[in-house]
Amino acid sequence: MVPQIDTTGNARRSDGAPPVVGVIYNPRSHRNRGRDLDIAGRPNIHVAEPREREEIRAALSEFAALGVEYLVINGGDGTVRDVLTAGLAVFGEDWPELAVLPKGKTNALNVDLGAPAGWTLAGAVDAWDQGQRIARRPLIVEPAEGGGEPLAGFILGAGSYATGVRAGQEAHRLGAFNSLAVMVTAGWGVLQALFGSDANPWRRGVRMDLRLGSEGNPLPHAGAGYDGRRSIMLASTLERFPGGIRLFGALREGLKIVTLDRPGRRMLAMVPLLLAGLKLKDPDSRGLHYSTADMFELVIADEYILDGEAFPPGRYRVSQGPSLRFVVP
Repeated sequence: MVPQIDTTGNARRSDGAPPVVGVIYNPRSHRNRGRDLDIAGRPNIHVAEPREREEIRAALSEFAALGVEYLVINGGDGTVRDVLTAGLAVFGEDWPELAVLPKGKTNALNVDLGAPAGWTLAGAVDAWDQGQRIARRPLIVEPAEGGGEPLAGFILGAGSYATGVRAGQEAHRLGAFNSLAVMVTAGWGVLQALFGSDANPWRRGVRMDLRLGSEGNPLPHAGAGYDGRRSIMLASTLERFPGGIRLFGALREGLKIVTLDRPGRRMLAMVPLLLAGLKLKDPDSRGLHYSTADMFELVIADEYILDGEAFPPGRYRVSQGPSLRFVVP
């Protein structure tokens, strides 16, 4: 039975029956030490606990065969990435509605969506017929020359962002998670880049080339210290970020990209203000570039990070995936 969407964006079934729900439960997620499966015995709820990525696609295929119309992902950003990646081959452009229970060490997607930090499976199921719908399109990252399966996620980064993710793992070990981990890592990175030498990984950047749009327009470079390196690159389709930081300045919708060329120390000292929303006059001349594009090509000589996990250097095409509808209370 296909649910009907009323003018408020809520879901209704003409037969009054509850939705067919599929749950991907990651038992290894940071906040899944206790089990949030108290309503899993209901006949309309189907739970899978894949422990390996290869098992996720099989679970989603079973859900598709069952006619699942509401997919609940219980885990953090990495779990969401793995489910969306596996689901590309299963659902294509026709996905069930989704909800995300923020159970990981980082839950940037849920910060953007505004779902409560303590959201439970029961709460998510109850929200299906009364909750609001928020549309988001994930990033699709695929080898530009073919030969590999695409990945799907929401935050792509390289350069000192990759260094920051590694530092963030240390922040997790010290007990900082979510927005706190972001702020601790960002602050530490600014200090390292301000006072470190050019050999410091926070400062020296990574060789990368970006070509925007189907026309392949090269992203400009301010020239300071230029040898094909940029300090940082971030791309995302999210609109709000942990800690209230404004990664993309005034840009909100669609595929957004921000890059920082090799920065001077004065620019680095301004990073906290920029993240708080400070607008620079002619930022491009200072090596700070805000861009939007329907797609772009990235050639990078070091690892890039997609939703917290490192992937190998290479040449990639980055575009927007299918429009997904997330349920929130």
